[in-house]
Amino acid sequence: MRNKILKKEPIDRWVVEPIKDFINNSTTSGIVLFSSAMLALILANSPLGESYHHFWETPFSIGFGDNVLTKTLHHWINDGLMAVFFFVVGLELKREIVGGELSQPKNAILPIIAAIGGMVFPAVIYLAFNSSGESSYGWGIPMATDIAFALGVLYLLGSRVPLQVKIFLTVLAIADDIGAVLVIAFFYTSNIDFNSLLVGVIFMAVLICGNIVGIRSTLFYGIIGICGLWLAFLMSGVHATIAAVLAAFTIPSNPKITEKQFIFKLDSLYNEFKETKPNDNPTVTSEQLHILEEIRDYAKRALTPLQRLEHGMHPIVAFIIMPIFALCNAGVQINATMFENGISMVTLGVIFGLIFGKLIGIIGFTWLFTKMKWAKLPEDLNLLHIVGIGFLASIGFTMSLFITELAFEDAQLIKEAKLGVLIASILASFLGYFTMNYAIKRQNLK
Repeated sequence: MRNKILKKEPIDRWVVEPIKDFINNSTTSGIVLFSSAMLALILANSPLGESYHHFWETPFSIGFGDNVLTKTLHHWINDGLMAVFFFVVGLELKREIVGGELSQPKNAILPIIAAIGGMVFPAVIYLAFNSSGESSYGWGIPMATDIAFALGVLYLLGSRVPLQVKIFLTVLAIADDIGAVLVIAFFYTSNIDFNSLLVGVIFMAVLICGNIVGIRSTLFYGIIGICGLWLAFLMSGVHATIAAVLAAFTIPSNPKITEKQFIFKLDSLYNEFKETKPNDNPTVTSEQLHILEEIRDYAKRALTPLQRLEHGMHPIVAFIIMPIFALCNAGVQINATMFENGISMVTLGVIFGLIFGKLIGIIGFTWLFTKMKWAKLPEDLNLLHIVGIGFLASIGFTMSLFITELAFEDAQLIKEAKLGVLIASILASFLGYFTMNYAIKRQNLK
């Protein structure tokens, strides 16, 4: 019925709708991210390898007059574009805390506990391989889970996946994101310039006050958050991505009107629109235009700025920012010299930390807390599902590559760690897919 009412132009049928379907598909963001990583590897190991690496080291400046900030494209992507990624992560975290799975402690406790186990054991295993020297600074690399990639692999299994599996993995990955942000804030921050940090705190206070007094303009939060908070944190030595998460938590999460008020007003405006006299032209009358503008205004009031921003920015992050990050950071040159003395301890630490550390931590903590009856395994879930979730959570990719850049300055260590991240993430993707597929088949046979 809806398709009969709405007239579809050729541009809608052939361009707009296919693009919308592609963006809204749960698996496509993971496919695009994986494709970008593969392209980076191909370029880095092709005759264009030198040009590929040189391109990302191109200096780029912003500012005016004597106030100019110059960094390479590589740094701008990791400090600037990834701040947008972390901003969306912050929006998702706040939404989950305010009205999602993290708002119900009873449902969230076990995945959060599993996430803690999945962060502690990878770090311990990594340190068992790299107990001293600069290589030991990479203990945070295998702690991370790439939520987009993990969920993308899970959604490849389609509707057969139990809802509780999706919820468990989502809450676990969100808790993991919180852990990653805290690790970056406390352990991967350089020398702090307290004057710049104080300026950042002032801008943060302005954002909080804006929320309290009821400012709902995303432009206000954008200007203060980027030109104030993010820039101050960038200059302070505290990683700028932390500013992005903090800014996200200041975005209002309450609508201006309730659902009941919106329904009542929409019903009233609908009746008014029906009673207006049409002019039988493609354009509407001034009275109809006024009513339509009121409907748009009330629709905006019924939606929280938090959700509006998250919904609007998610495609930009998933299909532009993360692929660019992967294209910039996943290009590891693989040659025989890397393996002259065998696989390095850094690479092994990352691989074993991600795959076995995540698996042992998630299964171990889940089993312990359910065995001691401190938490209950959700219905439709068994330990085989948890094994599948453990493998999927071992896909570190985006976050692990990001922490690699913060952990090391030595180019060789960065290369070795990235190689470990790529190997572990690819292995974990296949292991997670086939384990979860087997778990679902076994459950359906019962």
